[in-house]
Amino acid sequence: MTTTDTAIRGAAPVGDETAGDEQAGSLRPQSLLLSFLGLHVLDRDVAVYSGSVIDVLARVGVSEEAVRATLARMVRRDLLTRHRRGRKMYFGLTGRSEAVLRDGHDRVWSAGAVNREWDGTWTLVGFSLPEAWRRQRHDLRTRLVWAGFGPLQNGLWIAPGQVDVPQVVAGLELDDCLNVLRAHASEPTEAAQLVQRAFDTAGIAARYRAFLERWDRPDPAPAAPDDFTRQLLLHNDWLQLVRSDPRLPAEHLPADWPAIRAEHVFRALSHRYDATSREQVEAVLDTIPTSDG
Repeated sequence: MTTTDTAIRGAAPVGDETAGDEQAGSLRPQSLLLSFLGLHVLDRDVAVYSGSVIDVLARVGVSEEAVRATLARMVRRDLLTRHRRGRKMYFGLTGRSEAVLRDGHDRVWSAGAVNREWDGTWTLVGFSLPEAWRRQRHDLRTRLVWAGFGPLQNGLWIAPGQVDVPQVVAGLELDDCLNVLRAHASEPTEAAQLVQRAFDTAGIAARYRAFLERWDRPDPAPAAPDDFTRQLLLHNDWLQLVRSDPRLPAEHLPADWPAIRAEHVFRALSHRYDATSREQVEAVLDTIPTSDG
């Protein structure tokens, strides 16, 4: 596993901000809004008028009420900051949301959907928490899933490669409850067995096949009104896939692993939509600068 990949998978606080929203369904307002911000706001030093956000998400069936509630919630979570100009309210990125979006960008464009660089190393995290610590247990498991871990047995989770566990669990204050090790499989245990025992490979494959059923066709997302909207839906679907994929070693996956074809389809469609989408977004968005530069 590369250093870049380790850094990407170790960005645990990002997972806390998106995991619950994603698990509730692929077209949740916050997931869509984060996808939109990553595509069209990150690195631009601008804030977007709330009316523009409402218009964008209305194209994929999100109500104005839901958008306004999502914007308010993201401000409370330090994911957005308000900028008032006259009677208009604009929303810009914070340092926290920039980290979320850069992590998403790296997962999409840098890590890749298949891990062909695994060196045989596993990172192991063992933990034992008091029964009453249900919230802490939930938070820890959420962070571990986000970082690519799977439960091997009760209280023992594993991930391929060298994962920066202190970064994954930062802020949880559970260091005294954890045992972190790096190891290789040894007889009679084989790496392929660990993959099957700790990870739902059938479920991961099914999610990639569902993506292909939607997007690997002559007319993807036919209900979308334009390429701007198609690109948003495409990136939202793909980002949720790669966020829930532990990137298991390619050598222990079937030769027809659907992530390979799915990644090819995603990249081809993203390239197809990109130029038109950028033209359309410039015509739609009302923005203001957030810096003097």
